[in-house]
Amino acid sequence: MTVIAGTYSKQRREELASFLRSRRDRVTPADVGLAPGLRRRTPGLRREEVAQLAGVGVTWYTWLEQGRPINASVQVLDAIARVLKMGTSERWHLYRLAEVPGVPTPYASDTVPAEVLPVLDALDPAPACAYSGKSDLLACNESYAALFPGLVTATGIERNALWQIYARPGGDSPVTDPDVCAAMVASLRANYANHVGEKAWTDLIDALCTASISFAQLWAAHPIAEPGPPVTKAFTCFGLGTVRVRASGFPIPRTLDCRMVVYLPESAADVALIAELRSRVRRRLRPA
Repeated sequence: MTVIAGTYSKQRREELASFLRSRRDRVTPADVGLAPGLRRRTPGLRREEVAQLAGVGVTWYTWLEQGRPINASVQVLDAIARVLKMGTSERWHLYRLAEVPGVPTPYASDTVPAEVLPVLDALDPAPACAYSGKSDLLACNESYAALFPGLVTATGIERNALWQIYARPGGDSPVTDPDVCAAMVASLRANYANHVGEKAWTDLIDALCTASISFAQLWAAHPIAEPGPPVTKAFTCFGLGTVRVRASGFPIPRTLDCRMVVYLPESAADVALIAELRSRVRRRLRPA
């Protein structure tokens, strides 16, 4: 057992410990071929069972799950991930939290490269935007601004898509699909591995957990998801109805976890609705 001082931050060790506990709790003895036994306090595996199945010492695994500063190799983490039935995204999340040497660390910038801005404008009339890893809106084109005026005109912590969904006063979020919302939280949790302990991230997460029980419950479950294939999203356009779009995300080079998202309308009716939104904004901005 190797104990290494100063390798992990306290926050990262706590995040790793919490993540491991959440994954152990969801794996039942039957999932790994063990008898349920008696007097189990939780439906998940015991620490000693995980250690035995992964081929590591019980004390070592206990220390890892307690967030102590111990060294873990890729091979050992792979064995634990196998026992805890982790998928690919969860396994990489585990690597990042454990600060495994060799795991790719992208650029740390949250600044959108200048060449991305004319691309967003060129995509009009399809709404398009650039988001940071924690869903802060960094840039957008005119159609996106017409679709989400409350987000685009917001400042500070409110200029965040998750804040608009979970903490917006009055609860009138333009995004109501629970699967879409849950996927955004899972993406936030995955990106958080690169930002554990950063004040801007912890302030946002604390505010969302305080404002929304739904967000707090999702966050506590440690959902992990990397960006996937295009998905259909429906947005409520207050007073006009619902617009349906096909959303595709693309990593932005030279940033840590920023993405460009393009929303392609699914039908002619959706194109017309977005055009009406743009027209209303222009009329509103026209000088008297």
